Amino acid sequence: MKGVVTINNQTATLNPTEALTLEKPSAKDGSAMWELVNKSSLDQNSAYKYIMMCEYFAETCVVAKEDDQVVGFVTAFIPPERQDVVFVWQIGVDSSQRGKGLASKILNELIERDACRDVRYLEATVTPSNEASQALFKKFAREHDTTCEVSECFPEELFPSDEHEAELSFLIGPFDK
Repeated sequence: MKGVVTINNQTATLNPTEALTLEKPSAKDGSAMWELVNKSSLDQNSAYKYIMMCEYFAETCVVAKEDDQVVGFVTAFIPPERQDVVFVWQIGVDSSQRGKGLASKILNELIERDACRDVRYLEATVTPSNEASQALFKKFAREHDTTCEVSECFPEELFPSDEHEAELSFLIGPFDK
């Protein structure tokens, strides 16, 4: 049996032992997303945040599943006052999937969604020490032949705990659609 990736109802062959899909999440996927985050170094939000994002923002969230198990996701939304931007709140990939380009595939699925047809920019915040996410977003900009502007967004002193770094804004775009 050949592995298949399904993206926007199109299929592509992968490693023969894998069956990977990228799809809109449902509320029942929220707890699996939360568990994936808890096994990683990502900021831990409440389980409710993931369930809520799946329920109310499914059009701008993506889950990657292998054999019906969540192995990656992105939570994102379009800010009401900036309809040409999709803001990526969090992207996570299970350690079993790292190095396979899954995060890039998830981001591409996101910006190709009907809900993002008017989106010309992708924005995310990243801590200075998160080199993997910084590399992901810069690579994403290169792959889309556009710019990635990095600026200060939320300084460290805004956070109530001494344990949270500043957040840098990564603004990628404009995208040609």
